[in-house]
Amino acid sequence: MSAVKVHQVDAAEDGMRLDRWFRAHFPDLPHGRLQKLLRTGQVRVEGGRVKANTRLATGQHVRVPPITTLPPKVNTRPQISSEDTEFIQSLVIHQDSEIIAINKPAGLAVQGGTKTARHVDGLLDGLRFGLKERPRLVHRLDKDTSGVLLLARSRSVAAALSQALKKRSVTKLYWALVIGVPRIPQGKINLALEKTGGHDGERVRVAGANSPEAQHAETRYKVVESAGQRLAWLAMMPETGRMHQLRVHAAAIDHPIVGDGKYGGAEAFPGGDISGRLHLHARAILVPRPKGDVLRVEAPLQDHMQSSWRLLGFDPNAAVDIQEFDEL
Repeated sequence: MSAVKVHQVDAAEDGMRLDRWFRAHFPDLPHGRLQKLLRTGQVRVEGGRVKANTRLATGQHVRVPPITTLPPKVNTRPQISSEDTEFIQSLVIHQDSEIIAINKPAGLAVQGGTKTARHVDGLLDGLRFGLKERPRLVHRLDKDTSGVLLLARSRSVAAALSQALKKRSVTKLYWALVIGVPRIPQGKINLALEKTGGHDGERVRVAGANSPEAQHAETRYKVVESAGQRLAWLAMMPETGRMHQLRVHAAAIDHPIVGDGKYGGAEAFPGGDISGRLHLHARAILVPRPKGDVLRVEAPLQDHMQSSWRLLGFDPNAAVDIQEFDEL
């Protein structure tokens, strides 16, 4: 048995629910036992009774009664190898005290799943850079989509970034190579989407007019350059963040993204010296900071897209101009 202790809430725990704070500090304490301690007033914050969903603030004091100590749980997360540490660190394109950004390669999943043993989430221990906390994922990219992926270095930063994404105050710019050239060189694609099953896994499609599962989805786009009428380089800015949104929207206007057989079928593979891998890249991201400044991160194109850009006479290092979308 331990004695009564008083813990002070640190800055990284600001805004955390009390039950989650206990889960982080006392992982072996059963939820039912915590609820009893709360009901009987044995757990207090600043001397007052509290509930499991009470939000904590930096500097507050949490009274913790004697708790039976159980044997520590064995950490089941595999230890990251030196080779994997070197690999994930080689992807870093921005690092500060709050945020890490990596240039995720095409083919690397963000999280695990069936038949997915290697993924970004499983490599995050390699990006601690001296901190106790491992970075946290705050958004996603498809496995075959490359480019900027943000990671929060603390719980509080993750919450702030998640809120900014929810409010759509984070600006994302993608580059894509598509089949054909859109007749309208710049504009908006406003087509609601819905999820559906399929033989090749979960899919998304344009929703029917009266579909109860329809989710609003909007994408702004601009033709940057074209190779005759065969292929076009699109800059795409999603206003919403639906699953496979850019891929489905591109296919819906009859200009599927090169390499996207899932939504573009055989037409998405032009052949010749153009790679059959997906040509969709998260080129840049702009994130507002609490202090008023804006973090801007840009990710160079992956090798297969660089090769296609040079083959078609496009500049893979062209400047990123987010402002060009302001009038769309």
